[in-house]
Amino acid sequence: MEPVEITEGGVRLRMFLPDDAPAVAQACDDPLTRRFVPGMPQPYTVAEAMHWITEGSTAAWAAGGAAWAIADPATDQLYGCVGLSRAVPERRQIEIGYWMVPSWRGRGLATAATIAATRHAFTSGFDRVELLTDGENVASQRIALAAGYTREGIRRGAALGPAGGDAPRDDLVVWARLADDPPGPTPRLLPDLPGDALTDEVVRLRPLTAADTEFSYALQTLPDVVATSVPSVVPTRADVATQCALAGSRWLAGHRADLVICDAATGEPAGRLGLYHQEPQTGQAMIGYSLLPRWRGRGYTARAVRLVARWAFDHTTIARLIAGASPANVASQRVLERAGFRREAVLRGRLPGPDGTRLDDVQYALIPQWLADSRP
Repeated sequence: MEPVEITEGGVRLRMFLPDDAPAVAQACDDPLTRRFVPGMPQPYTVAEAMHWITEGSTAAWAAGGAAWAIADPATDQLYGCVGLSRAVPERRQIEIGYWMVPSWRGRGLATAATIAATRHAFTSGFDRVELLTDGENVASQRIALAAGYTREGIRRGAALGPAGGDAPRDDLVVWARLADDPPGPTPRLLPDLPGDALTDEVVRLRPLTAADTEFSYALQTLPDVVATSVPSVVPTRADVATQCALAGSRWLAGHRADLVICDAATGEPAGRLGLYHQEPQTGQAMIGYSLLPRWRGRGYTARAVRLVARWAFDHTTIARLIAGASPANVASQRVLERAGFRREAVLRGRLPGPDGTRLDDVQYALIPQWLADSRP
């Protein structure tokens, strides 16, 4: 590609300048940047930044890609960087990437730059632009969605882990945009919660995050919770940590919404609830839940189920919720009935049990009309 400047969407894409070095060093020495852009020198000094400006950015253009500084159109202040690299000419494909100065994150500037750079790639003869994000980098995945990219899957072990060397490799989420794709943002099956939480003033539901690992591990290793889990296997702490760390990514993908049930007055975590978008084509989703012993018997689970059901029916394409319970788990069946669910069937031998056995599954369902008839 020939170096070119672009101004659109409230940002200016230009060549890097020597005066950008302090801001580049600040951005690239930031822990979040280092975590998700592997291979950067540590520490990242102004001298390293100057080398990037004079050598690295120009080499990107020489290799058939691009490396733009994202700047303010009026003041020329540096916001970040967006680049195109790893061109595959025979497939007319190229990859896009970006980083931002920490103080300018969360303002839509990276999205605007991504849209502009993607459009330039298409006008330069490419038909497909790929974007690879770490599964834990929810902010980057939001940029991909806002810029009209489609999530395509997981590229296993595609990146070196943050420790490098012999450390386990990281998976990457693959996003792509084609030249004839409709303009963004990309529609989502599971939108964000209004105000990032649901509450009836007794319980509060908020998204699960990596900070919930210890609480989740304590909950998910309780014998009675393990017994009703599928499969009924005690998870390792590492398994739970990964589950919590990737919860945001799975929500954005539309696969599942993992929520923490909290006491509304204190904010203390009491349990978890998961909504799994089981059949997007038919509008059916499934829920599951568990609660710490000290919070049981207060009606918290039924309240949480009603809250998430109302949100699902009002804000998504979900038209029917299902849930299952062991025939012996009378408490879970009562929760569902209090939340408006109705018993529909017993599926014989549906679930795997211990030592190769099979367990029956009592199936419940909820539709909007029944929810309206339920009471707290």
